[in-house]
Amino acid sequence: MSPEQTALRDAAGSLLDGYAPPERVREFVGSGLDPVGPGGFDTTLWAAMADQGWLAIERPEEVGGLGLGMVEVAVLCEELGRRLAPAPFIGSILALGALADGADDDDLPAAVTEAAREWSERLSTGEAVGCVAWSAEPAGETDPTADGRCLLTARPEPVVYASVSDVAVVVAGDGVYEVPLSVEDRPSPEPAMDRTRSVAWLRLDRVPARKIGGAAAAARVLDRAVTSLSAELLGASTRVLEMSVDYAKDRVQFGKPIGSFQAVKHRLADALVDVEGMRSNVYYAAWSLASGDPDGSLAASAAKAWCSAASRRVMASGLQVHGGIGFTWEHDLHLYVKRSQLDESSFGDAAFHRERVASFLSGRKPEDPSLF
Repeated sequence: MSPEQTALRDAAGSLLDGYAPPERVREFVGSGLDPVGPGGFDTTLWAAMADQGWLAIERPEEVGGLGLGMVEVAVLCEELGRRLAPAPFIGSILALGALADGADDDDLPAAVTEAAREWSERLSTGEAVGCVAWSAEPAGETDPTADGRCLLTARPEPVVYASVSDVAVVVAGDGVYEVPLSVEDRPSPEPAMDRTRSVAWLRLDRVPARKIGGAAAAARVLDRAVTSLSAELLGASTRVLEMSVDYAKDRVQFGKPIGSFQAVKHRLADALVDVEGMRSNVYYAAWSLASGDPDGSLAASAAKAWCSAASRRVMASGLQVHGGIGFTWEHDLHLYVKRSQLDESSFGDAAFHRERVASFLSGRKPEDPSLF
């Protein structure tokens, strides 16, 4: 990382340590007896993130943003994953990126670009919250009116923070749509294993929407989403590895720390290899997207495929090293396991992205150096 990116990471870690310590996250997780789970987010943390300019991190400096890129977004997502921060950052930053692209598209009706521009402004200041709903299946839509409105029908996967969002960006097949969510339209949070965030089904049956992009925009949102989630998986896995190493040093069995036993050492060594592989994949994907590299989509799907599988292995090793205490409600390990399980299945699981990688590579000639 550059000195600026390292400084951003350190500043983000410091802010999150102050506003999202484990005991604060526990306030949003609850006692474990509520079958529905949290419905909101930490507004104090959200305001602090907005004050630091995190939500405007990719917006140009001339419009009040920080003028940074996807690598810096990945830095923030990694730090959020390390601390299980209960705030809708990823959904909002993805929605903002899609709407900002729509606002700059001269081929769209003026009413569509103006609405996208207004949402972009509100999202960048934290005044509004956004989410992204994704489905591999194409949406059904009526013919748009002169101002770009249509009626949208889609069945996306469960959406993180849809229950508190003001606008949803719906990616279905090769289309991207803006769907405002009033208080009455917001879905209720559903029971979910991940208690650090709210999850809801966004049921879209002929709802008013505006189309803000086609196939290229849909691919861009997917690439950014899986890279962001991969960075969050990296942060969570890094923290679980640290927790497991510390526990292996302190837990004594047969008169020795369990970290001195070969079976435990091998598990932790394998977990370290997985985490460093995740780090390389995540930041290469983020750099590829930021630099406009033609293999950006390939790198993003490769990162998601690797990080989804690697995080599962790291979490399993963490549970094995911690033993029974890792399964209890009182220990934080299970929160990381459950959050990672949701991230690894969102926006396509490892199998989906391996197929996507194969589709990118299948048309290339064997002598193409980019295959290696």
